[in-house]
Amino acid sequence: MLEQRIQQHFIDSADLKYQAAQALSAPIAAAVQAILACVTSGGKVLACGNGPSAAEALQFAAFCVAGFERDRPELAALALTSDSTLLTVAGGGSDVAQQFARQVRALGQAGDVLLALSVTGNDANVIAATEAAHERDMTVVILTGRTGGKLAAMVRETDVLISVPHDRSARVREVHALVLHCLCDGVDAQLLGEQEIPL
Repeated sequence: MLEQRIQQHFIDSADLKYQAAQALSAPIAAAVQAILACVTSGGKVLACGNGPSAAEALQFAAFCVAGFERDRPELAALALTSDSTLLTVAGGGSDVAQQFARQVRALGQAGDVLLALSVTGNDANVIAATEAAHERDMTVVILTGRTGGKLAAMVRETDVLISVPHDRSARVREVHALVLHCLCDGVDAQLLGEQEIPL
């Protein structure tokens, strides 16, 4: 029984990835172009998310700076933090919903990209970061699930929405991990040319 349940996880994940491949390839390609335009013109990518999405933001920034699967010059990227000092700096407690927005306003400039990760699209601090990025004339790449939530309604013409068409958080996060790999690989392919990756 347990083995069947485990096998079903693999089947469901594979099915979603297969279905999402065609639907998400165009917005992922658009996001690659936005990130590429940013980093090749001296800009930077700021990434943020909550919980597991925060870990994905950290991993994405690490791939940009340290490289993905090929050696290349470092790309400017930074994962925004939910550092306790930022949360408590204003009189013993500040608005948690502004934790990422403050960092975007402090670090973001026109031409930079914000990578906003939210499974539901309704995380208040990610929404506030998106608003701050728009104030700075930054492009926002929104990586979400389901219907995209409130973040989907904030998309501007220069933004990119990548919304995984599924309701289950675990499945959405699995596709998010693959999307982030596609972004990194796509940027590398555009910068270095397409080539076979050694196994």
